[in-house]
Amino acid sequence: MAVHMRKQPGQLTVVIKLGTSSIVDEKTHQPLLSILSLIVETACSLRTAGHRVVIVSSGAIGVGLRRMNLPRRPKHLPQVQALAAIGQSRLMSLWDQLFGNLEQPIAQVLLTRNDIADRTQYQNAQNTFIELLSMGVIPIVNENDTLAVTEIKFGDNDTLSAITAGMVQADYLFLMTDVDCLYDKNPRSNPDAKAITVVEDIAELAADVSSAGSSLGTGGMSTKIVAARLATSAGVTTVITKSDKPGNISSIIAHAEKQRKARMSSRNSVTNFQDDSALAQSTSQESHHQDLSASTSTLGDQQVARTSSPKIEEPVPLHTRFLPISNPIRDRYFWILHGLAPHGTIYIDQGAWAALSDKAGLLPVGIVEVDGHFAQQEAVRIVVVKRLQNTHHSRSSTPHPPNYELHNPAPIEIGRAVVNYSATEIRRIKGLHSTQISEALGYADSEYIALRENIAFFGEPFTPNPNNPDRIPAADPEPVTNPNGTKPPKDDKPDAPDSPDGPDNDTNSPDSDKPDVDPSDILDLEDGKFFDDD
Repeated sequence: MAVHMRKQPGQLTVVIKLGTSSIVDEKTHQPLLSILSLIVETACSLRTAGHRVVIVSSGAIGVGLRRMNLPRRPKHLPQVQALAAIGQSRLMSLWDQLFGNLEQPIAQVLLTRNDIADRTQYQNAQNTFIELLSMGVIPIVNENDTLAVTEIKFGDNDTLSAITAGMVQADYLFLMTDVDCLYDKNPRSNPDAKAITVVEDIAELAADVSSAGSSLGTGGMSTKIVAARLATSAGVTTVITKSDKPGNISSIIAHAEKQRKARMSSRNSVTNFQDDSALAQSTSQESHHQDLSASTSTLGDQQVARTSSPKIEEPVPLHTRFLPISNPIRDRYFWILHGLAPHGTIYIDQGAWAALSDKAGLLPVGIVEVDGHFAQQEAVRIVVVKRLQNTHHSRSSTPHPPNYELHNPAPIEIGRAVVNYSATEIRRIKGLHSTQISEALGYADSEYIALRENIAFFGEPFTPNPNNPDRIPAADPEPVTNPNGTKPPKDDKPDAPDSPDGPDNDTNSPDSDKPDVDPSDILDLEDGKFFDDD
């Protein structure tokens, strides 16, 4: 069942993520009260304006270090978890005291991956957020570091904030960091580094993300790019800006909203212009265009209305803004892609790809190979490869890696699926028709390896290339790493299905659920690479 946020017209939902280095001093571990107070004032100002606010706050471990008078973050996991338990209560007490001065109620929400991996618990978490926000409460979110194991070691809170933004269907996600914005080079070592202010297509982003996280956290700029990619796929405008100037958040939102409304107005102007031109074509087309020529101008391929007296724009604080995709991934499909950890990989051929793009489920006949160990109802990666004519289907139940001598060496991950059969069962029935499943296994739980409602795809809706409509849209893919740890060559790309176009989506599937194979939009959230105290 889809969960929808009940919002008033003009009301925005804003998620603000703060790393440990923004909350406590990196050396003394003293709380940075000046920054925290500004964050509180900004959040309350947004609330006064009628918006909804969620804060994703790291810092529990840093506060725990201060409480125990320890000089640095320990390396052993049990010690880190103990410090998180010590620091989390003190961190929430600090937030409650600061917000209490402005009579703003807050709530603590602690999440682990298990809370998100289970569909019912995921929806319960969504419903809790909905009720808190509708009550005017500001949720303070952090990972439950005391219970989480691999998340602390391998993940980051940037990803947690993006997951949270997707869950609450946020309009904006602010990733607060120690630099003003994203640069094409590392500004610390390159004085000529140029700021990147707007990113329309994150796949084409060319930036230096070599900066690592602080000594207290594990995040860096690269984790923020991953978080931005995840959040924008859910329709969330994502902003990177400086954490010691939280007052800029309101100015950035006002600027972004003004630009968004201007773009919408421009599109409407173009539509009206085209409609009027069609109606007047037989009578007064020439004079009609002459009248419009004084009030419009062309920028690129778009027709944009020109104001008669341009206003002087207010200076906008430096930041990087990632624009969301036009057809966001929501609800169940977002959960399949980003809430579940994949336990293996299923390699499919172009025929299966064509069927999936035509809104069909995944049948065993289109499966080329299986990698990994997974059970029924667990998530797997779906990867497209080219099946060569001499491919032989082994139905042995013994696990073995894909035979890349028989398949295209540049596989591309297109999405995730929740499967009806285990890895062992799929190895025995891959390449078979559905009518042969019962003979091969002795039973047939389903004719599909994965039902269509349990398959989700990365990126924008699939749009065939007009110059080559049969090609899988992946210009220069970054190949999926082979099971043996090596990367296959890039020069041989998989062929495409004959007819990737599919009909309109069903009522349970958003437009964004049509597959689009842009590997740079792929988020590979491995086991244990979810979130951590950044």
